[in-house]
Amino acid sequence: MELLQSVDFWIGLLKIVWINIILSGDNAVVIALAARSLPPAQQRKAVFWGSGAAVVLRIALTVVAAKLLEMSFLQIVGGLLLLWIGIQLLSEEEEEDGHAKEHGSLLAAVRTILIADLVMSLDNVIAVAAAAKGSMLLLVLGLAISIPLVIFGSTLMIKLMERFPVIVTMGAALIGWVGGETMVSDVALKDMLAGKPWVHYAGAAAGAGLVLVLGRMLQRRGAREATAGG
Repeated sequence: MELLQSVDFWIGLLKIVWINIILSGDNAVVIALAARSLPPAQQRKAVFWGSGAAVVLRIALTVVAAKLLEMSFLQIVGGLLLLWIGIQLLSEEEEEDGHAKEHGSLLAAVRTILIADLVMSLDNVIAVAAAAKGSMLLLVLGLAISIPLVIFGSTLMIKLMERFPVIVTMGAALIGWVGGETMVSDVALKDMLAGKPWVHYAGAAAGAGLVLVLGRMLQRRGAREATAGG
């Protein structure tokens, strides 16, 4: 019996780690986007603290996630937050890194990571909680093991973004996609959108398009202002 319990424990742990690997792809993109403009030393700190704090947040969120998802308009607000984050991150893509920008930006990057992870993890943590089957030890261990995986993924994404700038645009579009998807999944719209699965994809595509259009507009305006000021 003890052996069986041990096997069940390790199977549950593997499930949680695997779920986190699958569900943390978009989180790694957010972390990389938020940290990419920092100096190398601050990049590592932003990735470490952002990933660690996000995992702690997920543990706390698991207790109340199911109830939160039943609240009307919460996902609409969360989706709007993601759209705003995506637009801001894209608009900063080609800004010049000055001393004024570097100071205090580590805290801003970690804050961005936490806000985005809070919204993106609401439905994800339900899958993790189901795999844990009520075991807080499994939950904490599984999420803790996922920290280095998220850190590695984020670090890899930063390097890819430096080499292939188009990934920044794709990452911002992904955040917009998740934002639009989150909004149309709100419980307040459930009856209205019942039987219309295409709306789910239309909302996600609209979110991605909005982030790309507004992000590029703000980016060009910033570039013009920088040229005029110079």
